[in-house]
Amino acid sequence: MDYEHVPVLARETVERLNIKEGGAYADGTLGGGGHASLICEKLAPNALFIGIDRDREAIEASKLRLSGYACGKIFAHTEFSEIKPVLAEHRVGGLDGAVLDLGVSSRQLDAPERGFSYMACAPLDMRMDADSRLTARDVVNGYPIKELTRIISRYGEEKWAGRIAAFIGKERERRPIENTGDLVRLIKAAIPASARREGPHPAKRTFQAIRIEVNDELGQIEKAVDAYADVLKPGGRLAVITFHSLEDRIVKEAFKRREQPCVCPKDAPACVCGKVADAKRVNRKPLTPGEDEVSENPRSRSAKLRVLEKL
Repeated sequence: MDYEHVPVLARETVERLNIKEGGAYADGTLGGGGHASLICEKLAPNALFIGIDRDREAIEASKLRLSGYACGKIFAHTEFSEIKPVLAEHRVGGLDGAVLDLGVSSRQLDAPERGFSYMACAPLDMRMDADSRLTARDVVNGYPIKELTRIISRYGEEKWAGRIAAFIGKERERRPIENTGDLVRLIKAAIPASARREGPHPAKRTFQAIRIEVNDELGQIEKAVDAYADVLKPGGRLAVITFHSLEDRIVKEAFKRREQPCVCPKDAPACVCGKVADAKRVNRKPLTPGEDEVSENPRSRSAKLRVLEKL
């Protein structure tokens, strides 16, 4: 099975996990197994690797890719935030480390039939999990204009969100919007020509917004960071790679809450809430790809790596 995905910040991520050869490690966003293979090659036969993904294709491809490694393996087809149920089902006490490589994979972007890309005409799908009910077609054709505007503005940080939603609304009064090509055409028509001459593809932000809504990506991140931090053993580390400011803001704030949990007023003479830090940030500033990696993989340009260690 061809499931190519170039892992971003791979060496930096695995190095900062401080892998113990007999430990238990998880990759909550398994993809094509790029980060996973670098982890598994450091693990002994008595170690455990847990791979989680919402995409069945990714799981099947990674099973093949990781089959040659001696460590024990568990694969789970579920949302990456569901680490606690996965550990409970398999009676795993905790993790020595975990990786979350957020966003959409290269394989998903490059498969036209999945509907993630604005560069090819395909059905409006965008589901990371093909078993999910909500599709991009449902969002584009079914959401009220006001809600579409909110999603495109918030999740896509698109200044022309109102016009784009209005153009979508007018079009769907005539007929349903069925494919990515039609949606791109509407977005281009909604954004003034002068605003389309510079910057990224005019559909990039809107497609990002719809994809985030379809897959509840930000809600998943908010639940996942605390879930993984909770199940880390003392000294265990969580490495999270983000690709846009919305993701990174959630991860940054979640890490900060674990490190500075006190909710007492800033002018209080002493802490009375009793909340004590149970983790610390390994790197104060996020790590970013070097010039060589960006040159080889342009999609890595916006990546940021943050690492949290359990106390």
